[in-house]
Amino acid sequence: MRKTLEDIYYGNITPCEQQMTSGSELKRAVDRIAKYENQLMEQLEETEQETLTKLIRSQHEINSITATENFILGFRLGVRIMAECMDDNDGEIRSGGE
Repeated sequence: MRKTLEDIYYGNITPCEQQMTSGSELKRAVDRIAKYENQLMEQLEETEQETLTKLIRSQHEINSITATENFILGFRLGVRIMAECMDDNDGEIRSGGE
């Protein structure tokens, strides 16, 4: 536990950091997005490219907010589960009930 707390303190743990495995479904999807984005950029005029860039950045912002919220919700659920596991009076029938 101490190692994890130290890693958090020193910034060694980044929950949203993720390495993509070569050949994975995620990597293939990211590659497709990049390919189609480049193709579309080549077809657009400069002002249209700016609009597309703004759209892509806005979608990234939405994705980041959603990922943060999902992380928090998942962490809270994990804490609730841990707290419930620590409850000595959890209604187990072998302990005599209430």
